[in-house]
Amino acid sequence: MINSVVLVGRLTRDPELRYTPSGGNAVVNFTLAVNRNFTNQQGEREADFIKIVAWRKLAELCANYLSKGRLVGVTGRLQVRNYETEEGQRRTIAEVVADNVQFLEKKDSAPRGDSFDDFIGGEVSDEDVPF
Repeated sequence: MINSVVLVGRLTRDPELRYTPSGGNAVVNFTLAVNRNFTNQQGEREADFIKIVAWRKLAELCANYLSKGRLVGVTGRLQVRNYETEEGQRRTIAEVVADNVQFLEKKDSAPRGDSFDDFIGGEVSDEDVPF
């Protein structure tokens, strides 16, 4: 059986770090906004919001170095679990348990909102592309 997930997206908020009561293992949760490869009928690009969980040292690294808006790559496995709310309702949640998190941009990279043209210093013509 294969259960493998690869995602690239931006954090929707700062990671939330906590420690388990038994054993004191670090666990972090965050949500990635991952753009879809197509646009909707209004010509807008939609995104999926995917919950990520990481454990132990990886959890501490994510909590220390990631923040809202950062671009990351995540590899891991899909996990579906059930839980019961305080009101007694059963809920199901799907999340990715991260095996690896790659930080894909520097912490002090260009502010969001800059266009690609601004980054490279102008427009790119077909002659500039090597393929």
